[in-house]
Amino acid sequence: MEFLFNCKLIKLMGGGNLNSLVCKIVFLFIAVLILRAFLLPQNLVFMSKNVSSYGFVVQQQKFLEVPQIVWGLNNQKIAFARACLTARMLNRTLLMPSLSASLFYKEIDLLQPISFDKVFQFDKFNELCSGFVQLGRYSDLLNRTQVVELQKGSGRKWTVQRDLDQLRQYKNGSFDDIEVIKIDGKNPFLWHDHWPVKDYAKVFECLVLVDEFTQEADRVASMIRKVGSHDDKGNSFQNYVPYVAVHMRVEIDWTIHCKKLEQRLNTNQICSSKNEIMERVGNIEGLNKNQVVLYLAVADKLLQNSSILEGWKEGFLPFEKKKLGVDKIYAKYPYLIQSAIDYEVCLRADIFVGNSFSTFSSLIVLERTQKMIKLGVNEMCGSDVRWPSFAYNIKGELNGPMRWVTNMSDSSLHAISYGTNHISC
Repeated sequence: MEFLFNCKLIKLMGGGNLNSLVCKIVFLFIAVLILRAFLLPQNLVFMSKNVSSYGFVVQQQKFLEVPQIVWGLNNQKIAFARACLTARMLNRTLLMPSLSASLFYKEIDLLQPISFDKVFQFDKFNELCSGFVQLGRYSDLLNRTQVVELQKGSGRKWTVQRDLDQLRQYKNGSFDDIEVIKIDGKNPFLWHDHWPVKDYAKVFECLVLVDEFTQEADRVASMIRKVGSHDDKGNSFQNYVPYVAVHMRVEIDWTIHCKKLEQRLNTNQICSSKNEIMERVGNIEGLNKNQVVLYLAVADKLLQNSSILEGWKEGFLPFEKKKLGVDKIYAKYPYLIQSAIDYEVCLRADIFVGNSFSTFSSLIVLERTQKMIKLGVNEMCGSDVRWPSFAYNIKGELNGPMRWVTNMSDSSLHAISYGTNHISC
């Protein structure tokens, strides 16, 4: 106000055009700053305040940068959610990370990085997760040199508490005005977990596939329902025909992994043979045995036994990608996208059956549990519940698979990340 008064005084005293021009420039500068303050998002959770050389308070967005995310699709989704929740704890926006299109996580040159927004919708994520977590782009950075590195600890001595203490140290204090904190460490999937299942579930709800891959999943699901709408003689059924998705983990990589895991945990409830899976799926209570369409979700390239379509009970119509005629859809894409399409197809199934030690199966059950909660379902383990899920590796009633829902009140995602035989039902 004092400055504006001085400008007016200069005019009254007949000051030169130069002074008048300076006043106009400064006035316009102030107007721009005021307009900018009203138009820019005022999300103070992800902002810090810096004082400019002119004495005005300027909002500066703060960011967190994480390493490339690797491993299978659902481990990558957990890693992404863990990075988001780390950024939330540090009051920062997560810089859009790079995912990995391939499954090879040990050979760095074969990781095939793929941008997050090539798989999931960037703007939709920020819209759905508004006020909870936020993604930013590298183009949002003001000063690329204002970066501080945070070295993630590892090994047995690096405890959950030490990890939490480190995050608290970087949350405030001298780091508050740093634009970018860059985490240097292992894949975020391996970071210590400090957040409840419901926080992870919130992030997962915001992950929406880009339209191209959603449409591919639509095509596959439509083909499954189409083959189930006719009998062997070609007669069409008038009623809605449900389908059962079975995440059939019998591939060679899983067989080796699950046997080692059973030895380490001293249990026999992890590995399941093809015959055991077929028997338990066939014994699901209430399943209409006259016409049951099965979609067998399996990693074809890692499958050594091609007889997964043989031996099912009468009335069961098993299909995998090749028999369904959709293998060419999957062949167009890298492993990450193939898995993302399969995930959507299994998620939409009327009944889902998986392995409780599989991250793929566990995240599908988590999302289906969320759906039941939103529908107001109280007895989620009931016999007539919508969106039922089962774990074939654990024996349930009538020698069928065990009913499965996610414990949404769990204090961490550890059970889902590494598998469990405690599945609520």
